[in-house]
Amino acid sequence: MHKLILITLVYSFFCLNTFSQEQEESIDELNRRIENPLSRYWSLIFQGNYGTFKGDALNEAVHTNVINFQPSLPVPIAKSKMLLIRPVFPWITAPVLKPDSMVDYYTSGFGDMQVFSLFGPDKKDGLIWGLGLTFVFPTASTEFLGKQRFQMGPAIMLLSISKKWTLGGIVQNWFYKPNDKVEASSMDIQYIFRRQIKGKGMSIGMGPNVVIDWQAEPGNQLTFPIGLGITKTVKWGKTPWKLRIEPQYALIKPDNIGAEWNLRIQIAPIIKNPFH
Repeated sequence: MHKLILITLVYSFFCLNTFSQEQEESIDELNRRIENPLSRYWSLIFQGNYGTFKGDALNEAVHTNVINFQPSLPVPIAKSKMLLIRPVFPWITAPVLKPDSMVDYYTSGFGDMQVFSLFGPDKKDGLIWGLGLTFVFPTASTEFLGKQRFQMGPAIMLLSISKKWTLGGIVQNWFYKPNDKVEASSMDIQYIFRRQIKGKGMSIGMGPNVVIDWQAEPGNQLTFPIGLGITKTVKWGKTPWKLRIEPQYALIKPDNIGAEWNLRIQIAPIIKNPFH
């Protein structure tokens, strides 16, 4: 996994100053089009999530920090379709609890790697769909930072992108077999509402992740956050960068242990797609 991250970063270093044809597009156009994971742009997404967790199973609030490196590298298939295979490499800092539900210590390391795939049309705007598979690999450094099991399932995206709005969502559902009889699953739904600000290369809105654990007991299945954030595309030298900050608050969270607040910060240099 370390080698794959290094290869991606080395290639990106050589691509950062080769952004030529895409420079013809305005900042507004770039900001809008990169909302589509199946656009012809490549981006190296570094996403930080600082969260506060509370619940009946905790004697005090605890904090986590998850830094995701998720390169988005779609490639054209035939004349009018795109294929995206996007790995997600998480670096996690999380608490280890004592039997009395107090924090014993905090540990850091790699979490479970995800691989998210989509296949769909190569479109600038309008109604855009994507279908694919999603996987979770048990790559966590310790048992406290992952689920220690392979998971897979379907992925679907439906977006409506216009000059004013980006609306829609991405749904992933993972299945695994904890024993020979029961098949368990969980779901992640990222819903997106963003309003473009003309002439600023900027949008305001939200894109939080709803999490559903289908096998948990009632009261512990759903995490439903809302948020309000700002996305801004800028050019530093010849390289466009997409920046985002979005505080999020969970209206519904598990009773035992649930995320209450999350601060998401995202930095993504946009690089040349060698296949387009």
